[in-house]
Amino acid sequence: MDMPSPRSIKTTCPYCGVGCGVIAEVQAGGDVRVRGDPDHPANFGRLCSKGSSLAETIGLEDRLLSPRVHGAPTDWNKALDLVAGKFGQTIREHGPDSVAFYVSGQFLTEDYYVANKLMKGFIGSANIDSNSRLCMASSVAGHRRAFGSDTVPGCYEDLDLADLVVLVGSNLAWCHPVLYQRIAAAKERRPTMKVVLIDPRRTATADIADMHLAIKPDGDVPLFVGLLRFLARNRKLNKTYIRTRTSGFTEALGAADAIDLYALVRLTGISATDLERFFELFAATERTVTVYSQGVNQSTTGTDKVNAIINCHLATGLIGRPGMGPFSVTGQPNAMGGREVGGLANMLAAHMAIESAPDRERVQRFWRSPRIAEKTGLKAVDMFRGVADGRIKALWIMATNPVVSMPEAENVAAAIRTCPFVVVSDITAATDTARLAHVLLPAAAWGEKSGTVTNSERCISRQRSFLQTPGDARPDWWIISQVACRMGHGAAFSYNDPAEIFAEHAALSAFENIGQRDFNIGSCAAINYEQYEDLAPFQWPRPANRQSVARMFNDGRFHTLSGKASFVPVQVAAPAATNAMGFPLTLNTGRVRDHWHTMTRTGKSQRLSQHYGEPFIEIHPEDAARFHIGDAELVRVSTGLGAILVRALITPRQQLGSIFVPMHWNDMFASRARVDVLVPSLTDPVSGQPALKNIPARVERFTAATYGFAVLRRKPSKIDATYWALAKCHGGWRVELALAANPEDLSEFVLALVGGTADVIAYHDRQSGHTRFACYEDGIPTGVVFLAPQPVAVSREWAISQLTHPDCGSRKRSTVLAGRPGSSAADRGATVCACFAVGANEIAAAVASGCSTVAAVGTATQAGTNCGSCRPEIRNIIERAERPTGPQAALVASS
Repeated sequence: MDMPSPRSIKTTCPYCGVGCGVIAEVQAGGDVRVRGDPDHPANFGRLCSKGSSLAETIGLEDRLLSPRVHGAPTDWNKALDLVAGKFGQTIREHGPDSVAFYVSGQFLTEDYYVANKLMKGFIGSANIDSNSRLCMASSVAGHRRAFGSDTVPGCYEDLDLADLVVLVGSNLAWCHPVLYQRIAAAKERRPTMKVVLIDPRRTATADIADMHLAIKPDGDVPLFVGLLRFLARNRKLNKTYIRTRTSGFTEALGAADAIDLYALVRLTGISATDLERFFELFAATERTVTVYSQGVNQSTTGTDKVNAIINCHLATGLIGRPGMGPFSVTGQPNAMGGREVGGLANMLAAHMAIESAPDRERVQRFWRSPRIAEKTGLKAVDMFRGVADGRIKALWIMATNPVVSMPEAENVAAAIRTCPFVVVSDITAATDTARLAHVLLPAAAWGEKSGTVTNSERCISRQRSFLQTPGDARPDWWIISQVACRMGHGAAFSYNDPAEIFAEHAALSAFENIGQRDFNIGSCAAINYEQYEDLAPFQWPRPANRQSVARMFNDGRFHTLSGKASFVPVQVAAPAATNAMGFPLTLNTGRVRDHWHTMTRTGKSQRLSQHYGEPFIEIHPEDAARFHIGDAELVRVSTGLGAILVRALITPRQQLGSIFVPMHWNDMFASRARVDVLVPSLTDPVSGQPALKNIPARVERFTAATYGFAVLRRKPSKIDATYWALAKCHGGWRVELALAANPEDLSEFVLALVGGTADVIAYHDRQSGHTRFACYEDGIPTGVVFLAPQPVAVSREWAISQLTHPDCGSRKRSTVLAGRPGSSAADRGATVCACFAVGANEIAAAVASGCSTVAAVGTATQAGTNCGSCRPEIRNIIERAERPTGPQAALVASS
């Protein structure tokens, strides 16, 4: 039998909103390699650590391969009949608003389109919302208030052309690394270019910042309102633009005049000197781009923050031209595509408005649907409240994990448990949400499904399949369409492939659109399968017989009734107090460099768990001392809603009085680390987006009887420890753990952890209290376990290597128990560069040998030469070598 020929497929990355092009190279034996697409306009070949590791995430481990009803496998016909029947029965008995879909920015546009069409046009409710509500809903609301449409004005090229880039609430270096490197490269070419970072934390992004404004949490509104006041008082306004292209300036300026410099300093926490430096720089620089992300959006004042930023660009006319404008960067790969098809509860398809009767009539007529949703549906937070109080009686969750990612996550879990009928479509049955479903439907994963996505600069790209769909897994559009057909809507959902759906989506965008709607891709309305397969990336709008438009509003025309942009008067309110009821700290949540959302995909890659292998809390040294917390000790973080256990990472980059905990860890990978169980369901009143960045909290040291670290060849079926965190590693699994009380027999605990029958060798040091176990089967190590009264100071990377070393079965067992390499063995140290698995000790050695720049370290070790997001850490190692600061604790989450 002939081996299949190698082939290369151009597709797109499934992670953040940068929308990088990817080439998947499928080898003759079926192995897959992934590299950046040098021809894709979003990244020109660059990938971050997550994108570079995509081939490590496509295995079938934990895959859901057949439909399940109440946990038992079944076939598609029975599962689909049950879903359609239950939804239909619920609608007949309780009305269309008794059912809901909760969907995802991981959807392809075609998936989004059919889900929205079914819910709004055929069920007749707008109860469809997306996890994108948690990401960029405030940007949508701000755009619509200012521009009359949800339009991102600029493009990535503006980052190359700008003389000033203002980064607000965005750790671009970790969350959008390819865009960060684009700015870094532009700054290297033009050293006069300035970068200002506005963020409570001194994140890795500060590495390229000329100015870091360590703003108080939620201080963004007063900052930009103060900037507008400064521009007016210093005659830096574009009065012609304001007069001819905008409305509402007098009211907006009136609101801004209510705040003086003294109040501004108090509300922002920024000195008067630094405020004036920033204001003067903004006022003096024509080519200015303001990039903002979750730190702006995820707030009870998120929409006002967006409009405060846009107001400053409108007041100066810095919009719609090369190198200038407000720029929202989205968190998910297809948050923008979801907005295009109306995948949120307050939108209609093709940028039409659900509150507009003519728009509703137009969409219904195009779809030939029996009804159309007449009012805004339940947004994400309210949707799960509706599940809890019984308004929602049938719920379908698709491609997302709200039991981990929603605020008040434990209440969300409780609501789902009480819902009469819950369907979950996903690629795995192991998520915290999937475990609660009555019906599980196996969805196709990245690499198996085909469709389109739209990135943050409005660029539509093809995501192509290059793998066979395993088992009974099917694309989401197919699953939704099949349910629609069984509900009696077959004529409207008889799609044969995603090309037909995309063509219909494009046709709707052009339907009766004579320029009043900016989203128009009518050039694709008649696209056929072959043309769809060959579709090259393009930016919208692209109406029939016209080229794409890179920048919007360069003609000064907007989509409001007056055709002018609207200033929005933004009222300044003092940030909420964080010391109420004994919660003296401010909790901020967010992402780390190498993991994604709830780790369903990235948790499969050992490389992506090397940098941070367990959940942690960043805390300022003075706060740590105040609460008697030592580096690498365990910390109980609590709010009025619940508590979690995480590892302490003491660092001055965290603002005094504030703490940071990442969002990724869940019950699949840690014992008690779902940070969103701590977050209250407070939302922006305009956008409905939850506030995830400013939560009153408290911390306390967790007293452990024993700390532990283990490297295991097999994934443990159960970890009987008060605290544990599990991560994939080379050759097996690594476990961090802690016990509140010691078991009667440590050997039994270790055997249960390692699993299977094992030959156990133990070493106990009575003086230090350290105990170590090495477990073997047929002479091959199956587990190494280190236990101690304090955090275990063992070289993690070296311990992991003991499972895979070529002579791991024959080397002296005493060497394994030593917990450190011998004099002749190298210890790479904690991983700094995930792309090339370069450790801190290797970088330090390169520095000691004479490498005094990041570039020189890259030449010597490859570290920092791919996505570049580790360059700030490399620079820190260089600076520490140049200015020794004394010993620090060796153990951090990544060690």
